[in-house]
Amino acid sequence: MSAAQPNEAEKNIEIWKVKKLIKRLEAARGNGTSMISLIIPPKDQISRAAKMLAEEFGTASNIKSRVNRLSVLSAITSTQQRLKLYNKVPPNGLVVYCGEIITSEGKERKINIDFEPFKPINTSLYLCDNKFHTEALSELLESDQKFGFIVMDGNGALFGTLSGNTREILQKLSVDLPKKHGRGGQSALRFARLREEKRHNYVRKIAELAVQNYITNDKVNVAGLILAGSADFKNDLNQSDMFDQRLQAKVIKVVDVSYGGENGFNQAIELASETLSNVKFVQEKKLIGKYFEEISQDTGKVCYGIDDTLKALELGAAETLIVYENLDVTRHVLKSSSGSDVVIHTTKSQEENRELFMDKETGTEMEVSEQQSFLEWLAESYKDFGATLEFVSDKSSEGNQFVKGFGGIGAILRYKVNFEQLADYDDEDEFYDD
Repeated sequence: MSAAQPNEAEKNIEIWKVKKLIKRLEAARGNGTSMISLIIPPKDQISRAAKMLAEEFGTASNIKSRVNRLSVLSAITSTQQRLKLYNKVPPNGLVVYCGEIITSEGKERKINIDFEPFKPINTSLYLCDNKFHTEALSELLESDQKFGFIVMDGNGALFGTLSGNTREILQKLSVDLPKKHGRGGQSALRFARLREEKRHNYVRKIAELAVQNYITNDKVNVAGLILAGSADFKNDLNQSDMFDQRLQAKVIKVVDVSYGGENGFNQAIELASETLSNVKFVQEKKLIGKYFEEISQDTGKVCYGIDDTLKALELGAAETLIVYENLDVTRHVLKSSSGSDVVIHTTKSQEENRELFMDKETGTEMEVSEQQSFLEWLAESYKDFGATLEFVSDKSSEGNQFVKGFGGIGAILRYKVNFEQLADYDDEDEFYDD
């Protein structure tokens, strides 16, 4: 799938990664003004940015303080090296952060980050400061979801989208429907039937155009749909068999507006604004609701806790991973005395228990060969196991219950897995290992 159009779940993971990055960058502080933030918008030239950096290098050579001068020059050089990795600016723009930061232990550490954001970043920025500037990235997160609007009345229909505060009209359609009237004498019933037929065809046409506008590559391309209108057409469409089921499932609000066309579109945006701001919660509630439903029906097609969830992943049984977005767990890869890798997962408090890091064979502490945030590892690796990954917050009541009651990690499974039996096999393996 192209970088330009990832599906909703993948996009949410990109958003989560950027959130984590912003947190890390905002907390970073340096000595002097040697922390470079560079943002190049799409369609800009790498050569222009490289030329500007060369000029900055010349200017920085005149900084009086030797220490600051050297660290600024070093940061500019690192930024230039990063730019050399790109022939042209990626479709969504380019973000680069380079510089020396002071760690919490008071040591100096170099940071070099370059990436293409998950959607176009229309900001041009170059700053050399004692902190990294992440405002433009935060703005990207504010308006990430796209919603579809269908506004319809007796005169026509409008198909539009709204993303953040950017609205776009995709298509307009005019229609001339016969009005209700009591004339016709013996033919009144025939007129009424013709009128109904034309209304029916109009609803069918809207249903077909909705598929053309809001489904791309067999996937719905909006986070939610709002149906608006002044007559009953919006309800007719919502209840119609002709309305694609995938789109029907995405309808988050039906609103009454007094106009059609663009004025109706603006009014619909206003009336739906509260629902739109809560849509993340609605999706979260649905997802965790499905998880709780599997538990209450005792299907055996769910698991919770890191150990069982990882077992389900390895078996290929996990269909949807549900993880708390701030789960604070570290993944350690340790080297045992026999040279094999041992993977353990710890919370901050568990890390103090050095027993977990002991080699059972020799009774000595194993060497840590790799260490990273468990969530980052999961975000990079989940696709290898054929699962989808969904991050949830603890802001909704369901989310809170999931975090407190189930430890903030679980999965909806493709089939039933007997974890107790698996644990017994593992114990036997350990027993017979030589």
